Amino acid sequence: MLNKTRNWLGALVRATATSALLLATTVHATPPADLDAYAQHVLEAFETPGMSVAIVQRGQPTVLRSYGVRRMGQPAQVDENTLFAIGSTTKAFTSAVLATLVDEGKLTWDTKVSDVLPGFKLQDAYASSEMTVRDLLVHRSGLGLGAGDLLFYPPPSDRTRAEIVHSLRYIKPASSFRSTFAYSNMMYLVAGEVIKAVGGASWEEAVRQRIFAPLQMTSSTTSSLLPAGANRAWPHSRITTDMRGDGPVVALAAPVDIDIVGPTGSIQSSTADIGRWLELQLGRGLDPRTNKRVFSEAQAREMWTPQMVVPVAPNPRGLELAQAAYKAYALGWSVSDYRGTQIVAHGGGVPGMVVLLAIVPSRDVAFAVFLNSEETFALSAMQYRLLDHYLGLPSPDWTSALVAARQARVASGRAALAADAAAQEKLANSRVKGPSLPLDGYAGRYRDAWYGDATIERTATGLKIRLEHTPALAGPLEHVRFDTFVARWADRSLEDAYVTFALNAEGAIDRMTMKAVSPLADFSFDYPDLLFKPVR
Repeated sequence: MLNKTRNWLGALVRATATSALLLATTVHATPPADLDAYAQHVLEAFETPGMSVAIVQRGQPTVLRSYGVRRMGQPAQVDENTLFAIGSTTKAFTSAVLATLVDEGKLTWDTKVSDVLPGFKLQDAYASSEMTVRDLLVHRSGLGLGAGDLLFYPPPSDRTRAEIVHSLRYIKPASSFRSTFAYSNMMYLVAGEVIKAVGGASWEEAVRQRIFAPLQMTSSTTSSLLPAGANRAWPHSRITTDMRGDGPVVALAAPVDIDIVGPTGSIQSSTADIGRWLELQLGRGLDPRTNKRVFSEAQAREMWTPQMVVPVAPNPRGLELAQAAYKAYALGWSVSDYRGTQIVAHGGGVPGMVVLLAIVPSRDVAFAVFLNSEETFALSAMQYRLLDHYLGLPSPDWTSALVAARQARVASGRAALAADAAAQEKLANSRVKGPSLPLDGYAGRYRDAWYGDATIERTATGLKIRLEHTPALAGPLEHVRFDTFVARWADRSLEDAYVTFALNAEGAIDRMTMKAVSPLADFSFDYPDLLFKPVR
């Protein structure tokens, strides 16, 4: 059986290599002739104000294209130097800084975190002692998806990075250490602290010195905060009263400040600068313009090597052709296939803005797409079209298919909300509706071990809730049924939450829990991880 398996794999490798040679004859060295028209169509189809695109191919001039406006209702156009928040694509920069430290012999990918940060601790004692730098970067800490994100999200937060790292020890793990992939922003924050401890400079300074400076990324910054009048893209989102994902696109009140968790997502960059970053990636750590190395080829390989298998969900109807056969996470990058070709990529997003970086190693081509709205389906429309072009594949009408997929997703979310409302109404009508206590009985201070305090106060108009470390999470509590209320945050771009109280045998409040109202809520609203107890 073993020999037969080897023969079958050998035949597959030979067939794949032959196919790759045939495809190589149709690969293009120039961008699609209809790139501008296609991009404009995508903007209109998804009601996105602006877009910027960088395409890098070894041996060819970098292509920089920009479309639309920086902010709806204002004339300033997006250009190649317009700064966008690149969100979680920052993670690859954090990984690259660590790669430079590995090259210098200051640590290894398998250095234990506790050896560098003696105070680092999780609730799982084994994970606390055995967690390595590699573990931090590949999302296998044992914490659940997005666990701890409420320590900084929605911004701003009044905590320091050290305080956030300390709080991680109180979060209950969702799985055993190294057993499950669960995306974690918090572990990249810890990685930033490792950089500070080993490199002798803050994460911000390390990125500037080790990445921005040698690549002459002069416009890029590690801070979300930019001076007034800066050439920046403004965030836009769809805001409705019941859920995100539907309604008109509007400009948000202000860009978000996520500097406190910089290593996981605070970089602002332009397509002109990101083009330099992609040149470095295609050079496997060698800057082709200066012929100088930023990190070694060995570390470049390490950062693209799959580490954790990621479950692959089926694509929505109409997008079957783009279905990945496999997906894995490497060191700050995701590795998967597109129509039989390996792709190294990563997406990023902050409120009001999304970005995608994609690399096709076998074709020595890479591209970035920035949007100043939350339209991830628009990102996919650009991604698939560019991949098809550079792989020499026939390209279907991706835009129409993705518009339909987006509409189906919104309809599914509405249906889930309606079903939940109907089920809850039926339950409520079968019992006493409550609440169990006079409203004054719910007022007071509550404390969660990892988040900290929340305050509920009785006002002339009812109850109000405030999560003390997150000023944006404040608003009225509206009674729903029994001892469940809904927190209607004053900032309507944030995900409302059910707030449920449980009473003890004496009729006093024993605990308070939370749950997102919308089934489409982003994982960073990790309300279910909270368990508030009254502070008596």
